[in-house]
Amino acid sequence: MVTLNNSRVIIIGAGPTGLGAAWRLRELGFENWQIFEQEAYVGGLAASFIDNTGFVWDIGGHVQFSHYSYFDRLMHVLLRDQWLSHERESWIWMRDRFIPYPFQNNIRHLPEREMKDCLTGLIRACLTNPTNPPANFDVWLQRQFGEGMAEHFLRPYNFKVWAYPTRDLNYRWIGERVAKVDLERVVLNIIESRDDVSWGPNSMFRFPLRGGTGAVWNELAARLPSERIVLGKRLTNVEAKKKALYFEDGSREEYDFLISTAPLDWIVQNSDLSDLVCTSKSLMHSSTHVVGVGLKGEPPPHLRKKCWMYFPEDNTPFYRATVFSNYSPNNVPDIQQYWSLMLEVAESPVKQVDRERLIDSVIKGLIATRLIDNRNEIANIWHHLVEYGYPTPSLRRDEALNQLLPALEQYGIFSRGRFGAWKYEVSNQDHSVMQGVEIADRLVCDSEEPTLNNPDIINSRGSK
Repeated sequence: MVTLNNSRVIIIGAGPTGLGAAWRLRELGFENWQIFEQEAYVGGLAASFIDNTGFVWDIGGHVQFSHYSYFDRLMHVLLRDQWLSHERESWIWMRDRFIPYPFQNNIRHLPEREMKDCLTGLIRACLTNPTNPPANFDVWLQRQFGEGMAEHFLRPYNFKVWAYPTRDLNYRWIGERVAKVDLERVVLNIIESRDDVSWGPNSMFRFPLRGGTGAVWNELAARLPSERIVLGKRLTNVEAKKKALYFEDGSREEYDFLISTAPLDWIVQNSDLSDLVCTSKSLMHSSTHVVGVGLKGEPPPHLRKKCWMYFPEDNTPFYRATVFSNYSPNNVPDIQQYWSLMLEVAESPVKQVDRERLIDSVIKGLIATRLIDNRNEIANIWHHLVEYGYPTPSLRRDEALNQLLPALEQYGIFSRGRFGAWKYEVSNQDHSVMQGVEIADRLVCDSEEPTLNNPDIINSRGSK
C-alpha cells in the first residue's frame, strides 16, 4: 500500500499521461507535485504545430474516441462546444483502387484472382482449429484470416506500420484494433456486392475545432498552476536508489515518488539500476516521420469525405495518409484556398529510411496513388521526426515488462504512458490520460490500475 501524506511527487513529461496524473492529483486534494517537460511545449506525442504558412499539423493522425466516462467528462470540461464530430471514412489503396476498410470484409473489390486467394485461404483457416497458442503475430494472422489475406495485405501493411516483420511481433496487443473475420459475412458481401464499413471502435470520432489535437492539452495545462509545470528541462539521469533526478541544466531534484512518462528503456539505461539494463534492451520501438503537405485549391472529389487511407504497397513510403483539412477547416490558413494531407512513414533498424530523399519519395507516392496530380499543387511541406513513434509489441516485450515495471516500483518509480508502460494496446489519448489518472488514484487512494493491468477488459467495453 502506498501512502502519500506529505511526499513529493515528480512527473516526467507533460503529455496526456503526465497532465492526466497532475489533474487527478489536484482533484484528490494532493498539491505537492511538479511536472518537468523536456520540450518547450506540452502535449507530448499529442501536441500540434502551426507551420510558417499557417497550416496546423498533429504528430500523426490522431482522432478522439473513448472507453471511459471520466475521459469524456474531462474533454467536455476542457473544450466544451469546440469539438467537431465525424463519421469515419477510412479506405485502403491497393491494386490501383480504393477498397473500403476493413479489408477483410471487402475483398470483393480485389482483382478476381486475389479475391479468390483471400476467400479460399479464409475458408481453409476456418476449417483448421489448432489448439496451441500462435508463436507470433504472423501465425495469428494466418490462423485468423488465411494465407491469401496475409500475403496480399496484412503482412506488407503491418511491416510498413511497425517497421518490423510480423514474425517478430507478438499477437497479444490485438484486442479491438483488428477486426476478426466472419466467413459468412465476407461471403454475403461478395454475393450481394455489399460494402461493409461499419466495424470499429472509432466509427465516430471527434476533433478540436481549432488548434489541432494539441489544443486539448494546451487547455488542460493552462488550468493547472503554471509554476508547477517546468518546460524545456531535459532529464539526463536518475539515481533510483537515492531518489534523485539530474537535468541538463545541472540541477538536481529529489522525489519520494516519480511518475515517469519517458521511454522505459531510456529511464532504465540512464539510471543506476545496471541489473535491469540488459532486459530493457529487449524492448523495441520504431520512429515515425510525419510529413504535412499543404495544398492549393480543394480536395479532388474522391477525397472530399475521406478521413484516412492505408497504403500497403511499396509504390509509396507512407503507410497512412490523412486528409487533415477534413478534420477541421481551421487546420489550413483559408479553407477556400487550401487543403492538406498528412503522411506517416515508419523507420527502424530493419526498415531504414533515406532521410535526405524522404520528402521527394513522399511526393512521388502522392502522385503514384493519385492523391495529387502534380507538384505544382503543393503550397508548403512540413516534416517532423518522432524518434520514439510506436512501442513495438515484440516477442519478448511482455517478459521484459513483467520484470522492469515491478522492479522500478521498488524504488518509487511508476513508469506509465505510451512509452512509459510500453503497451501499444493502451496508448491512445484516452488510455494515456487514464494511466495518469489511475496511478494518481493508486498513490492517493491505493486503488487498482485497470488500464495498465487489464487492457483486454478496458478495450472490450464502450465508454464507462
